[in-house]
Amino acid sequence: MDLNTSLQLSFAGMSAQSTRLRVVAENLANADSTAQTPGGSPYRRQVVTFQSIFDKSLGATSVKIGHILPGGGQFNRSYDPGNPGADAQGYVLKPNVNPLMELMDMHEAQQSYQANLDAIDAAKTMISRTISLLNA
Repeated sequence: MDLNTSLQLSFAGMSAQSTRLRVVAENLANADSTAQTPGGSPYRRQVVTFQSIFDKSLGATSVKIGHILPGGGQFNRSYDPGNPGADAQGYVLKPNVNPLMELMDMHEAQQSYQANLDAIDAAKTMISRTISLLNA
C-alpha cells in the first residue's frame, strides 16, 4: 500500500469517527430532554453504523457511515406531574440515553480518531524523510 492510499484511508476513518462523535454529543445533550406534549415521546438515542466499501481508485477497503439509526431500548418513566409532557397519571417518559454508555462510545471514537491521526503523522514523516533522502 502506498502512502497516498494510507492517507486517504485514515482520512475516511477520521471522518467516520467525527460523525460518530457528533452523534454521541447529540445523545448526551438530549439525555434529560422530555416530550413537550402530554404523553409524547422523548428524544430517542441515535446509533451510528459503519459500512466497509471497496474504493476502486485506491484499490483498498475503506469505511464510511452506513446509517444513523434510532437506538433500541425502553424509555424510562419518572413521576413529574408538573412537566408539560406528563401523561394523565403524571408520568413523563425519559430518553433511552445512558450517559455512561455514551461516554464509553465517545472514548472509543476518540481513540479511533487518534489512531487514524497517528497513521497520518507517520505517513507524513515517511514522506518528509523520503524527500530528505532524495535531496541528499
